[in-house]
Amino acid sequence: MKHHQILGLMLNPKNHYVVVSFPIQGHLNPALHFAKHLASLGAEVTFVTSIYGYRRIFKNAMHLLNSPTSATATTATTTTTFADGSSIIFAPFDDGCKEDLGTDIKEKVSELKRLGSQALTGLIQTFKQELRPVTCLIHTPLLSWAAKVACDLGVSSAMLWTQPATVFAICHYYYNGYKEQIFEVHKNGNASSLVELPGLPMLTCRDLPTFFLPSDAQSLAVTNMFEEQFESLKSEIIKPPRVFFNTFEELETKALQVLDGIVDAIAIGPLSNHSIFLDGKDKFQSSQNYLDWLKVKGEASVVYVSFGSIIVPKRRQVEEIVRGLVATNRPFLWALLRTQSKGEAIPEGDEECITSLIDEINKGEQGLVVEWCSQTEVLEHYSVGCFVSHCGWNSTVESLVAGVPMVAIPKWVEQWTNAKLVVDVWKTGVKVERISRGEEEELVESEELKRCVEMVMGEGMRGEEIRRNARKWRSLARKAVEDIGGSSHRNLVEFVEDHDQ
Repeated sequence: MKHHQILGLMLNPKNHYVVVSFPIQGHLNPALHFAKHLASLGAEVTFVTSIYGYRRIFKNAMHLLNSPTSATATTATTTTTFADGSSIIFAPFDDGCKEDLGTDIKEKVSELKRLGSQALTGLIQTFKQELRPVTCLIHTPLLSWAAKVACDLGVSSAMLWTQPATVFAICHYYYNGYKEQIFEVHKNGNASSLVELPGLPMLTCRDLPTFFLPSDAQSLAVTNMFEEQFESLKSEIIKPPRVFFNTFEELETKALQVLDGIVDAIAIGPLSNHSIFLDGKDKFQSSQNYLDWLKVKGEASVVYVSFGSIIVPKRRQVEEIVRGLVATNRPFLWALLRTQSKGEAIPEGDEECITSLIDEINKGEQGLVVEWCSQTEVLEHYSVGCFVSHCGWNSTVESLVAGVPMVAIPKWVEQWTNAKLVVDVWKTGVKVERISRGEEEELVESEELKRCVEMVMGEGMRGEEIRRNARKWRSLARKAVEDIGGSSHRNLVEFVEDHDQ
């Protein structure tokens, strides 16, 4: 029987892990990296997500849209092999979501649960019949139904938390005695009102995840999903429930200590330091001309801007950001998402104005606007010196790994907490101040963006401190995943080794 040797340990290849991911990029990226790490340790790994999620990984997946998926049907599978010889089996299922998640999140999530449960049940039963039983199922948040399927079939499960451990700790407190206190501070909206949670930094209403105060049906659906997730942890087979975190021990020492005994907290990050695919690039839609553009720029001279795969800024905000970037007199690269992923209509006339503005920028020499790019590749480039970001957790981790300081423009969910950590705990960036214009959405003005970029990239003491801290965390992040002595690598090997006993 073939075995895989690492650090002198013989790991049994019969271990079979099923990784189930919610079909959005913020979950897919870390779940894929996690799956790849398990595969590199010699385990058999099956990656399960909906066809919608699969298509966000592999562009040419249209042939799978008609694949039969039910409790009795076999899910169509494909295998991807990596340079080190390891491989992942992909088993997407049809959840009825052909193009995007749409506006009715509640309905889509209900279908994801119904069809996903059927597909996952059939898949695990098939593996058992084929004498490839599942050792453990690992799922990302908002998929408590996956844990239930595993429990019903006698398979152990664990969760891969895709946000910082600090946010998990805040959620734990919220659902265990601190709900009223957190809710009042959040609802109050007063920046001077503080909430003190044991073992965590002092937080204001602007530092808390937005899903604690849902403002509409969409955010209420997300809030309910988080509550269901935390309730489901109480029924896990393994006590305390096992939770993997895309963080590392040195980065969130106090938050992980808070969770000790509440869950079996296992830090196995950062999970996004390198792309997992053979060509060294991610498979999401990308524009390639940015690489040639970056090559001719000076070291740490470029401002990189991206607000992730969901947020589409409105015309007025785009105009303010462009004015602010131009005013810095620094070269800038902006990965500007222009397609709404939630079914929202782009205001009439805005698209034409934004297109015209982009065309004007791309004709000049200072800036380049692309619809998408390989973010890890950009952040690792020697010419990039600042990252203007929405502070999604994947982006925040990637920035830390690359050692690139941040200008934080958080928007929703846990991004405000991430920004708090970046600015006040790790001290690797600054956060913009927004202004409110009556009933309109809060706006980041050009002068404020310029001020923040100059603070991060300029010659002042604050900028020097931020850049020094960014270099420090870059070094610590990379050490955490080293094969010899890395805390996160050790934690993952110990997890797999436990199943080898």
